[in-house]
This record gives sequence, C-alpha cells and structure tokens, in this order.
Amino acid sequence: MKTPLIDRRDFLKAAGAGFIAAMAPQAWANTLGTDAVFATAFVKRDGSYGAAVLSEAGKLLHAIDLPDRGHDVTFDPVSKRSVVFARQPGTFAVVFDHTGRDRPLTIASITGRHFFGHGVFSTDGALLYATENDFDNAAGVVGVYDARAKFSRVGEFPTYGMGPHELLLQGDGRTIAVANGGIETHPDYGRAELNIATMKPSYVLVDRITGDLIEKHELPAALHQLSIRHMDADPSGTVWFGCQYRGPGTDRPLLVGRAARGKELQLLDMPQDVLSGFRNYIGSVAANPAAGTVAVSSPEGNSLAVIDAGNGRIVATRALVEVCGLAPDGSGFMATTGAGEIVEGNGTTRSEPDYVWDNHMLRIEQAA
Repeated sequence: MKTPLIDRRDFLKAAGAGFIAAMAPQAWANTLGTDAVFATAFVKRDGSYGAAVLSEAGKLLHAIDLPDRGHDVTFDPVSKRSVVFARQPGTFAVVFDHTGRDRPLTIASITGRHFFGHGVFSTDGALLYATENDFDNAAGVVGVYDARAKFSRVGEFPTYGMGPHELLLQGDGRTIAVANGGIETHPDYGRAELNIATMKPSYVLVDRITGDLIEKHELPAALHQLSIRHMDADPSGTVWFGCQYRGPGTDRPLLVGRAARGKELQLLDMPQDVLSGFRNYIGSVAANPAAGTVAVSSPEGNSLAVIDAGNGRIVATRALVEVCGLAPDGSGFMATTGAGEIVEGNGTTRSEPDYVWDNHMLRIEQAA
C-alpha cells in the first residue's frame, strides 16, 4: 500500500494552529531561571504529537503541537532558536524559540525530498543543514537553509551515500560528518526498507561550503547490513556512532564505534551480555564532555550503557523499558523512555503518564 506525503497546505494550517497557544508567564519564568532545559519530541497517549521543553528536574515546562511524529531537535546558540524535524519520511520541520520571544516558523521540504529527522546549524547561525532523501534517485543529500531569510532553501549537496541520518558539525566549523545508513526508502512505500541485501552504510566527511567529499569510510563487506545511524562527538573530536543491524537476528555484531579523522572506523568490543542486551539496535548516542563519557541506548533491548570515552570500557549499565532519548546531565545522563519516564543524571525518576517520549533529546544551555 502506498503512503502519501503530508499535504503541505494541511500541515501549515495544523502547525499554525498548534503553536498559537502561548506558554503561561510563570512557566516561561521557570524556564529562564534554570541553567539548562531539554527539548524532545513526544507522542501523547491520545495519539497526538508534539515537542516538549523539560526542566533540569525533568518537569514538563511547555508542550507544543506537531501535525505528525517528530524526531530530533537542533539548537542555534546565536539566535537561540531550535528546530524539531519530522520523523522519516516527514516533510516538515518547525523552528521555535524556547524562551517564547518569537512565533514558530514552519519549513516544508521541497518536491522530491523528505527529511530524515536530523539537522545542524552553522557556527554563526546563518545556515541550517538537514539530512534529506532524494528518493526518486535513491540518493542522500544535505539541504541548506538560510536561517536569516525565513529558512528559505538555498541549495543542497550530496552525502555520497544512501539513507543519511544524523549529521554533526566538526570543530573546525566547516566539516560536516554524516552517518549514511545505507538503506533505500521511498515515501510511496512508507518506511519499508528496499535494499537490505545490497545496502552499503558509510561514514563521510563533507565540506559544507563546497559540498566536496573529504573522507568516506565503509564497514567491512561482512558488515554491510550494519546501518550507521546516530552520532555524537567527545571533547577530543572523536565521533562515536551507533548502529542498527539489518542482518539475521541471531547475529551479534558490534554496534558502537569510533571515527577519527584520517583513520579507519573502529568498532568497540563490549561484554557479550551488554551487547546481546541491545538486541542489535542502538537508538541514540550522547557524549558528556564534563564526565568524559558516552552513553548509548536501545529501546529494542530496554537498556542503556555508559562508556568511558578514554579507554572505551563500559562503566555503567541500566535497564529501562523503551529507553532512547539521551542528553548529558551533571556527571551523568538524562534519559527518556517510551513508557513516559524521565530519568535524571542522578538517577531520580519522574513520570509523565500522558506522554510517550520519542527517540532523541537535546540539552540547551541557558547561558549559551
């Protein structure tokens, strides 16, 4: 059965209505009085969708409506605006200011493209980069949007692979790292994966100014069904990535790796009980620069693990039902789950019964 794209006019109408409601003044005051807030997408128990702002104590400060399921959020510390992207194969992204100064703005994907759920701003906040699918040509692209001209789309460049997912801006401010999942999809077939037998995931570095390929790394042929999906960088600049395996369920490939410029990809050895607990699926990766650790989560395996970024050893594990969202919090990580739980970095757990938290979470520093 074919799944049609969301009609842009219907979406714009729905999004506009959902964002008109203003946050109560006291709630905004609570937001501004904290060192950081956390942004994440959600699905409500009644089936509606939205994005939320959470306090450092895991309290719901504000919730806004979305017309369909969201995925990840990116933040520009220059303009202090965030963008929440639709889940693949969504055709919308919404720009919002978590302090409530400006009205939200909707970005609609152009004909022949849809979003893959992730994006990143340039260091000066002038441009937004988003992973997208050129689905008729089965090719990944990065769409470029002018943040100073109402996020008009001003160009694109290739990701030199298929199925790009998360992307990161490197420390030089010019190089973008892209995780090409290697999986072909087409919106006519929803989220169906069309090339599992021939998929070729890759990790690439691209010059965001020229669009030129700087480096491309592929996994060994025997691991061609290990889809590279999510990433974060530690203070040394090493990129940590998490994978989702599309091969036989009885296989137990390594799922977490490291990428350093000029070097081949390195998959991280893990104890078999930890690796098996992930059930071949890493849903999110987050680094905590202050603690020197990296956390990975698996909603399929109901588990998360914390890794020492220096020696690559597992330093902690925790079982949490449908855990996925991760963000640094103190010396630990805040985590959110598909069961509605919010776990602070100190281990304290809260629950918002009406909310099912989506895959990712972003820490927004108020001092930024």
